[in-house]
Formats: sequence, structure tokens, C-alpha cells
Amino acid sequence: MSHQQDGVRPSGSATALSEAYDTALLDLDGVVYAGGEAIVHAVDSLASARAGGMHLAYVTNNALRTPDAVAEHLTELGVPAEPSDVITSAQAVARLVADQLPSGARVLAIGGEGLRVALRERGLEPVESADDDPAAVVQGYGGPDMTWGRFAEASFAVRRGLPWFASNTDLTIPGARGIAPGNGAAVEVVRIATGAEPQVAGKPLPPMHRETVLRTGAKRPIVVGDRLDTDIEGAFNGGVDSLLVLTGVTDAAQLVAAPPEHRPTYVDRDLRGLLTGQPEVTPDGDAYRCGGWTAFVRGDALVLEGAGDALDGLRALCAAAWAFAGAGVCGLDAGKAIAGLQL
Repeated sequence: MSHQQDGVRPSGSATALSEAYDTALLDLDGVVYAGGEAIVHAVDSLASARAGGMHLAYVTNNALRTPDAVAEHLTELGVPAEPSDVITSAQAVARLVADQLPSGARVLAIGGEGLRVALRERGLEPVESADDDPAAVVQGYGGPDMTWGRFAEASFAVRRGLPWFASNTDLTIPGARGIAPGNGAAVEVVRIATGAEPQVAGKPLPPMHRETVLRTGAKRPIVVGDRLDTDIEGAFNGGVDSLLVLTGVTDAAQLVAAPPEHRPTYVDRDLRGLLTGQPEVTPDGDAYRCGGWTAFVRGDALVLEGAGDALDGLRALCAAAWAFAGAGVCGLDAGKAIAGLQL
């Protein structure tokens, strides 16, 4: 079953998403936890979804930690998980490298332990220096203490013409104190120094989707994430439905302005959205209704009228904005309409 993606408006679901889909492919940072602490409602919501028979898989572009470490952390937070439930961009990029290099090849690993473990899992030997005769360079998030010298090491090797791979290119990563630079920022450092382009494995690109399907065996998956440019675009590229939760980096203005590949099937505040149906957004002439709200375009501005759950208002706004964008009307002013919602 796939509502994805006429791209015109958020879809509705008469049944709880945890019943409509067999597997939730959950992002971690900004969805399940932020800065190592569980996000509000995440633990109870995931427990209820699991108890109802939904398989939970944790799919992260963060290549720093191993699946064992991630599973242990989730379990400590009250979300029981096995290492086999965790799929990382380190695993995806390691498979991508292994498909192109012989077994036992040396690979310069610029990142954390998760990247090294994933390379070894694929029969590759991680090394630390461009002078260790590597056959390729792989770059993954190494945490806030990654030194400038590691980027220099990668640049030395890439400038020698070695194949360059990146686990992911997320420019930012959410944390307890706010938004910090992600692996994509580190990749940009090497790109600027070398003029080269890496092969990228992580969301939203196909290698990550392939790795996830191979490891989970999902038949009716739904991607759950907080980022439009990785989670939601990855679902779009894989042809599967998605749920955007507003607990991470995406705000209402970004969602309303989203291009087709960044438009989720469903929108909710947090992971409680897995446990409920989703309201329909219905067209009414040139207007769109959801709950007690009606959204339409007047001049060059989006207008929202009505009352009720603010999230329904956001869904109606998305439908109106996306429909008019599809008709070639771009640059609508949504500021006043969004400001009237208390999300």
C-alpha cells in the first residue's frame, strides 16, 4: 500500500499507522532522541507500536557508533533493541566500498568506531594514514572531537586520486544544546581542499535504502524522520510512504515550502503519530480543509481560517501551498498564516 506520492497534499489514514504498515524505519537523531536523551513521548509510543506487532528498525545517517552501541543506548532509554534492529550509513557505505574493492583492501577511515566496525564486517581493513597504502578513503561522522588533521589526512589521499566515499552528507546534526555541524560539513572541507566529489551512501540516496531493505526484510515500510532532505527524500526515492515528526530540524515554514521530493505522506508532532489514524485533507474548490481549518491563496499569500488542532491547520496549509506550487505559483507568503498556529 502506498499513498506516496501524488505530492499534492498530506494523506489521511483511517487506521493507526502502526497497523497500516508492518515496519517503521525510524531515524534516531531528532526522532527518538536528541543529545542522547529520549524525545518526549518517544519511549511510550514505540513500546505501544511494538506491542501492536509493528517491527521497529532504526535507520541512521550517523556513522559514529556501532549498531551494538546504538542498541545498548536505545535499551537504556527504555526502547529495547537488538544490534540487528539498527542500520547505519556506515554499514551502507561499507557495502558500497566492498562492491568496488577486493576483500582485504586497505581503506583510510576518517570517522569513528562505527565506520571501522562496518568496514571490517565487509572484509576491509581500516587504516589511519594516507601513507598506509590505502586503496580508498571513507569519511563518516567522527563526533565533536574530530581533529583538523583527520580532514587533512583525507585530503592528502583524495588528491592522490584514490576513490573517495562518504557515509552521508547531512550538514547538521541535532544535539541537546542545539544544531551542530554534521558529517556533510566535514565532507565539504575535503571537497574544498581537493575539488573531488565523493560517492555517498546515506539517506536520501539508494545505497542506504538498499541496505535497509536487505537487513529488515520490510514488506510495507514507513519511513519516520525529522529531515526533509534525508529521511523524506529517501522515502521518496525508495517509493515508500513517510511520516515527518516535528521534533527535530524541520519547522513549519520549511514544510510548507517543500518541493515534491521533500513532501511527507503524513505529518505529526512526534512519535505518537504512529499510534493514530491521520486526518484527511480535502479539497473544496481552490481551498483545502483539515479538521476545523481551511487554507487558500489570496493574492500572493497563504491564508488560514478556522480553529482547532494547530497541526490540522498546518496540514491544510501544506495542501494549499503544494497544490498552487504544482500549478506554477511559487513564492507564496506563508509567514502570517504560520504565525497564527501555535504548534
